[in-house]
Amino acid sequence: MYAERRTGRFSPASFAVAMGVNGLVIGALFYAAPGIVPTIFPKDPPLVTYQVDLPKPPPPEPQTKAEPSPAPRLRAPTPLVPVPTASRGVTVDPMPYVPPTIDGSAGTGSGPVAPPADPPKLAPVMVQPGIDSRYAADFQPVYPAGERRAQREGRVVVRVLIGTDGRVKQVERVSATNDAFYRATMDRALGKWRFTAGTRDGVPVEAWRTMTLRFVLSQD
Repeated sequence: MYAERRTGRFSPASFAVAMGVNGLVIGALFYAAPGIVPTIFPKDPPLVTYQVDLPKPPPPEPQTKAEPSPAPRLRAPTPLVPVPTASRGVTVDPMPYVPPTIDGSAGTGSGPVAPPADPPKLAPVMVQPGIDSRYAADFQPVYPAGERRAQREGRVVVRVLIGTDGRVKQVERVSATNDAFYRATMDRALGKWRFTAGTRDGVPVEAWRTMTLRFVLSQD
């Protein structure tokens, strides 16, 4: 007995039968396993959104303009030239003295060095004698009587040595109209003239001073 050969033609009756058989099988399975219940997945809940107020950012800090740092002060180099050390013009040589060798050339400094010379001493401060104002009226000599009668005027220049007490110790003639005028001047200087003593660095010393006197006739 031979099975019926399939042909390439579609049979609606066969398709309906197959669908019916499948439906029966599926129904039988539902009834045979009553505990199997199809699971129904719940729907996702609706998405709820909230508006969150973010804090306001703080205001930006004011930017301060950085001041430029001052430029470093440059120190002047130490001069190598002689520098005055006193108001009187004394200078000091910054280089040590190097004695010459036997042949006359400059030494290298390895031999003995001569000791530095003593600094020059400052000149003493001298103050000349002055006329003591308490005896200023006594400086005019007595007018020689013979010269007055002869209506002669005169001029005398003398150098006087003044002691530490202000008195005249010696008189030297520089010039004079005649001897009468000179003798009158010398006698007055040794007897009446008074001076303030001269000083040397503040210490009273004897000193010479030149004085000039005029003999003038008054017009009565």
